[in-house]
Amino acid sequence: MGIEYKELDVRPLLAAGVEPLVAIMTAVDGLRPKEGLRLLAPFKPQPLFSVMERKGFLYELSELADGDYEVRFFPKNAEVQSSDDAGSADNWADPTVELDLTELDPPQPMVKILHALETMPVGSVLFAVLGREPVFLFPELIKRGHQWVGNFDEAGAAFRMMIKRGEPKQ
Repeated sequence: MGIEYKELDVRPLLAAGVEPLVAIMTAVDGLRPKEGLRLLAPFKPQPLFSVMERKGFLYELSELADGDYEVRFFPKNAEVQSSDDAGSADNWADPTVELDLTELDPPQPMVKILHALETMPVGSVLFAVLGREPVFLFPELIKRGHQWVGNFDEAGAAFRMMIKRGEPKQ
């Protein structure tokens, strides 16, 4: 994956009776884009997984020989996704419509995007920022003949996408 990891061993903190969450969040806040955190702990830090996911990280968990755990948190924003026919978005026109849908709950972002696309000329581009990855929108865009590219922002807090209006399918 090509990710560099900073290491944080919370076992000494826990042995001293110190809650390690502040140290963990400080380490996470100090990460550079596309940098991960290698966390060593005496137990599986299950509650931390959802906290880190909200901060834009996925994880790999390994049990060490001594029964302790190593968790590698890595940013989920590293990959750009696209429809199969999208080609290079570098060749697309600049967006003519921009939508900030980060505060809306599903299915409202999908509804607003599809409605906006209906009013746009073929070949024009819409840019949208969403609060989560719109997994149900992707097949709907393809079904309607649109092309798209997208990824998470560097913080992993928002999903950004560009959609090129396609020909309506009959």
